Amino acid sequence: MQRLQFEPILRSRIVESAEALQRSGVSFATFATARRNPQFWDLTAKGGFQLKAGVTPAQGIRDIFIHGDQYAFECATAMVIVLYKAVLDSILESEFNRIFADMLLYDWHYDSDLKLIQEQGSHKASPGDILYFNNPDVSPETLEWKGENVVKMKEEDSFYGHGIGILPAKGIIDSLNQHRKPGATISAYLTDEVIYPDFAYLSQFAPEENREVERSLHTSYQQEHGQRVHAVIGGRQYIRR
Repeated sequence: MQRLQFEPILRSRIVESAEALQRSGVSFATFATARRNPQFWDLTAKGGFQLKAGVTPAQGIRDIFIHGDQYAFECATAMVIVLYKAVLDSILESEFNRIFADMLLYDWHYDSDLKLIQEQGSHKASPGDILYFNNPDVSPETLEWKGENVVKMKEEDSFYGHGIGILPAKGIIDSLNQHRKPGATISAYLTDEVIYPDFAYLSQFAPEENREVERSLHTSYQQEHGQRVHAVIGGRQYIRR
């Protein structure tokens, strides 16, 4: 029951974290021009953010949302940041700091305890899922726009994409199409891949005192989306931008 109740909580937190990152003042940047707050993160040679010694993962993630004007990164890193913040807001902080120690933010690299699951079926995605818009005719001069990782929001046909904003699918596609090569004939499009964290695994780190909140959110989620049960057997998978 705890596992079933935890999924709608974490999904709601993912949507909230996407909205918060949009408001935070962070900027879009390539790996070569990435920026961070040097009090919390070291910048790696590849443009990633390595947590500084003496800083907890919770402190590092929260600072991105507090001092967003000091940060710039690309869209895959943004998705991982959104997921980490959502998990931080859904489980015990002590457990978050323990399982995500030595955090590195870089592209789709993430701690194994986040346990991202990939499946097919973007047409049936739920709020909090991570989707991907591909731009096959991207201009070689703007390869950073070869696609856009997005969070599916609560509103119908609404997505958050770092550097683009919260828009319907057409808005995301129109934005990507502005960065195509001359004579391009193929439009950007939503791919079929869906990514979400392993709710069952992460539920074991949730605090015990949130049972009433969990039950309320779980009932609301079932009414909107129906009962959803899944099982994962074998190794995890992830999508790369």
